[in-house]
Amino acid sequence: MNAIQVLRKTIEFYRELGFEYLPLKSSALRNLAIGQTSESIPASVNPHQQVSEDTCSYQLNKEAVLDDLRNEIGDCRRCKLYKGRKNIVFGEGDPEADIMFIGEGPGRDEDLQARPFVGDAGKLLNNLILKLGLRRQDVYIANIVKCRPPNNRNPEEDEISICSPFVERQIAVIDPKVIVCLGKISAQVILRSKNAISKLRGNFFSYKHIPVMPTFHPAYLLRNPKDKWLTWEDMQKVLEKIK
Repeated sequence: MNAIQVLRKTIEFYRELGFEYLPLKSSALRNLAIGQTSESIPASVNPHQQVSEDTCSYQLNKEAVLDDLRNEIGDCRRCKLYKGRKNIVFGEGDPEADIMFIGEGPGRDEDLQARPFVGDAGKLLNNLILKLGLRRQDVYIANIVKCRPPNNRNPEEDEISICSPFVERQIAVIDPKVIVCLGKISAQVILRSKNAISKLRGNFFSYKHIPVMPTFHPAYLLRNPKDKWLTWEDMQKVLEKIK
């Protein structure tokens, strides 16, 4: 496959993920024009690694694509949450993770540190991950909205509709084996459901062919420690699924 075809595949892949532009140096475009494929292919493209047909014929470097997505978000002012936030909390972890945890939104500690799940609820989540035989850096953690809602209230519908496409694009890039939705907001948004988390948890659902396990939010478990064993049961099912 020649360089122009590689570039076309790359552009198609980015477009499918919702990107409106593909950052390329002008020198790379000149090289493409004269057929110098060794330097014209973007660094994030590996022309020898196959992926599924519903993405593209070449595997892009997931970390680079996530960086591009973070840059696209920029100093986001798309919804009213920007007025009270200190930092955007994009998400973190292994771009090749088998498990992706999705919460609802940053809290105070997350807003200050620009990292997801670093407060008391985050400590509980970290302990849960360790008990699964994994490390925090082995999974990927994100939220439905990237900015802290005032007083830790639930994200409102307009905020969710504006921000949730970003986490959906993170899911598309990471393509985990299992998504774990932490709490009602996450589960309802990802699954397009109105059911309570108590009815959803413990059962596998599907998001674009990816198994989804809804479970209780760690903040809920801090208030209701008697239900920790239910979340542990849910996570045992997740471990079975990824094996």
